[in-house]
Amino acid sequence: MSEAPAVPRPVSADRVHPAGLDLLVVPPLARSGWKVLPARVGAMCAVELQKLRHDRTELYTRAVQPALWLLIFGETFTRIKAIPTGGIPYLDYLAPGIIAQSAMFIAIFYGIQIIWERDAGILTKLLVTPTPRSALITGKAFASGVKAVIQAVVVVVIAALLGVAMTWNPLRLLGVAVAVVLGSAFFSCLSMTIAGIVLTRDRLMGIGQAITMPLFFGSNALYPVAVMPGWLQTVSKFNPLSYQVDALRGLLLGTPAHLALDYGVLVLAAALGILSASSLLGRLAR
Repeated sequence: MSEAPAVPRPVSADRVHPAGLDLLVVPPLARSGWKVLPARVGAMCAVELQKLRHDRTELYTRAVQPALWLLIFGETFTRIKAIPTGGIPYLDYLAPGIIAQSAMFIAIFYGIQIIWERDAGILTKLLVTPTPRSALITGKAFASGVKAVIQAVVVVVIAALLGVAMTWNPLRLLGVAVAVVLGSAFFSCLSMTIAGIVLTRDRLMGIGQAITMPLFFGSNALYPVAVMPGWLQTVSKFNPLSYQVDALRGLLLGTPAHLALDYGVLVLAAALGILSASSLLGRLAR
């Protein structure tokens, strides 16, 4: 008599599962290393930019000052021809400097926001997440850069309405946007670094107001470096705003520029700014 067929052994549910449920049974591998940083930076940048959906007042009010610089200062000095600009109308010469100035003015007080986040308890919650501190700072820095690009578009439109002869080459305009983002990233990181040192909004506001105008007047935004006194020319060489203005002027107006040097300085300044602000971020949360 033949033996009864063997009963098949039960198979563990851990080994066999319906197709399509792989992610429920075997979770995907977590991203690690260099793959994490871009995603976290993009997430932080998106969070910062979401604030513009709820309140766009800052963008409108920030457009007033550059408009006044172009309409009053630019038009007046174009008429009196007091500043040598190499045959370029002074209003044309001024427009790239005002783009850089308006971007700097947005970024230089960015540290006030991070102090407010500290006071509201938001910063502490962010620091306990797996997100690297450098990603938090970089996300905020490039969000500041995107806001500055929006501001730059406003200034370009105003300058075009005033008759400024600028290029509309898409590649050159892309280069303008990159220069604006890098410059704003540096100045916002400078502001967040100062915030990590002074720890209060009042002190940061005072220091920001104290360094803003020296940075602006110590650059080539309003006049060529050649007409500056010797000591101010030295200051201009160490001022990242000068390299940003030089790049913007060369791209928008086609004047002689040192784009490789300009972008190199801006990238280095932004990297050093991110490094210094990241190292002081923990001090804010104490």
